[in-house]
Amino acid sequence: MEATLTTPAIPGAYWKWRGHSIYYLHAGSRQPQRPPLLLIHGFGASTDHWRKNVADLAADFDVWAIDLLGFGRSAKPDQLYSGDLWRDQLHEFITEVIGEPAILVGNSLGGYASLCVAAQRPESALGLVLINSAGPFTSNEPGRQPDPMRDTLKEGMKWLFLQDWASFLLFQYTRQRSIIRKTLEKVYLDKSAVTDQLVEDIYRPSCDAGAAKVFASVFRSPQGEKVDSLLSRLNCPLLMLWGEADPWMNSRERSIKFRQYYPQLTEYFLRAGHCPHDEIPEQVNNLIRSWALSSVENQKAEASEKE
Repeated sequence: MEATLTTPAIPGAYWKWRGHSIYYLHAGSRQPQRPPLLLIHGFGASTDHWRKNVADLAADFDVWAIDLLGFGRSAKPDQLYSGDLWRDQLHEFITEVIGEPAILVGNSLGGYASLCVAAQRPESALGLVLINSAGPFTSNEPGRQPDPMRDTLKEGMKWLFLQDWASFLLFQYTRQRSIIRKTLEKVYLDKSAVTDQLVEDIYRPSCDAGAAKVFASVFRSPQGEKVDSLLSRLNCPLLMLWGEADPWMNSRERSIKFRQYYPQLTEYFLRAGHCPHDEIPEQVNNLIRSWALSSVENQKAEASEKE
């Protein structure tokens, strides 16, 4: 079991984006020879999910964390949510607030949004860290066998959640504290990491006006560009961290797919579930720290060779 990191309170601030309030955290100070880090949470989470990472990483980096539109303390307008929307939010935050390209660190849904930025807005990304990253690969990949039963069931579930009543009932069920705890205990290998604070951090934003419609919109949003296509456009260093005990994704199988399309990546498999950054923060922080510093040195060396 990993020792618990101290989590000093870090005051947040708000940024106005497209008329909406966006919440973010900032710790550390600008490092002339080191790029800033931008931490992006997963579905249903927020900047609170990085509470064990921000202060520790800020000892060596200028660290930022942001609530995606629709989550955490950010606004929850009634609109279509998509990877493209969050890509634009992150890109414009880096441009307008951070003021220089960053290393993006994303978990789950935040990983997919970060990949979209790095691939589609490369001027904002100096590097990319994906932690149990979500996102679809092309469905007709070589070796994938058709499964009519699976595809029919998938389409049926998709139709069901397009119904307002169904998505509202599911939201009301899943937002209960007891269900949040049970879900977390399924996706965390170390159950002791599922604390009352963690449950409350996820429950609290679900009480905001508009939260139910955000939940429904995610099921209705069009899938963005596929992961394999994004990887084919990627040009920055990539670190992948996999919690092997994640029941929501087969990390070994997804690793093979990522390596197929971006063989130059660096990766580590960790004894953790879907959220290693919160479950084993010291290991994750150390891996991010050492990789980020070495990638900066490598980029400097490559730049010098070209001169």
